[in-house]
Amino acid sequence: MAQDYVSAIWKAEEWSDEHAAAGDIAARLGVATSTVSGNLKKLVADGLVEHERYGAVTLTSDGRAAAVQMVRRHRLLESYLVERLGYGWDEVHDEAEHLEHAASETFIDRIDQELGFPERDPHGDLIPRRDGRVSTSDAVNLADLAVGTGGTIARISDEDPALLRYLGTHGIVLDTRVSVRDRVEVAGVLVLGRESGETGRPLETELGVLAARAIWVTPDD
Repeated sequence: MAQDYVSAIWKAEEWSDEHAAAGDIAARLGVATSTVSGNLKKLVADGLVEHERYGAVTLTSDGRAAAVQMVRRHRLLESYLVERLGYGWDEVHDEAEHLEHAASETFIDRIDQELGFPERDPHGDLIPRRDGRVSTSDAVNLADLAVGTGGTIARISDEDPALLRYLGTHGIVLDTRVSVRDRVEVAGVLVLGRESGETGRPLETELGVLAARAIWVTPDD
């Protein structure tokens, strides 16, 4: 239980400027907020988190160390499932969730070596190093880009497999360069431009702002 909780807290804060709250953790773990509140008391007692009553949840140094190692396991397993076993990027999250608790540290290290020590997983999330170091990213949320600007897709959240499948069929994948050509506020829609990998011709795709919130891009210089 503790490993799942500290991992969820770390992920909730990874791409956000806000600290995690009990509701964020509950949503990630698929449990009731009341369940999270009860379990947080044990995590506080174990020295893994600090929790302001009805407020933010933050990891202690021990909690962060435990979280980083679980995140490393999860993302390396996802990478291995895609790169070596032919899974789709929309299929690996739940599979890795089951495997991450059973895999030994030696097995995880072997996967890391076999894959050439990858820096990111199939969704663009950064993979922590064995010593706990975590790289940083200057990627920004696609929904925050102004009309007329663009960048290269660096990360797509894996929380919604259906969205991953939809984006994949429209060519919106990692390392694709996109630009915001228009924003229809009343409809909550972004009009994205991108180049076709096959023809090189510019293509347009309409994407809801909520879906755009799942995508991060490295802005053009």
